[in-house]
Amino acid sequence: MDSEPHRAKKRVLVLARREHAEAMRVAAGLTILGHAVRIVFMDRPVAESPENASGAELLELSGVEAKTTVAEMAAELPYLDAAALGAALGDADAVLSV
Repeated sequence: MDSEPHRAKKRVLVLARREHAEAMRVAAGLTILGHAVRIVFMDRPVAESPENASGAELLELSGVEAKTTVAEMAAELPYLDAAALGAALGDADAVLSV
């Protein structure tokens, strides 16, 4: 008999509000547990920096779906208006704000 309790795959939404680089690390890390993870960049465009570039690569390698509520980023990522963000929040089993 398996000694590990069964863990259901959860839909996790990470809101990257204050610390974009940290939010990317958190989102990628959650995939290790087998969860379906999405990240939404909020507040401002993601700054161009080596740390953020590494985080973006980590998201890609981890299969984390990225979206944004920042209009200036709409050419790079799918844009979520208020209704779409609300739907994403409602669809998530867990929401983390970073």
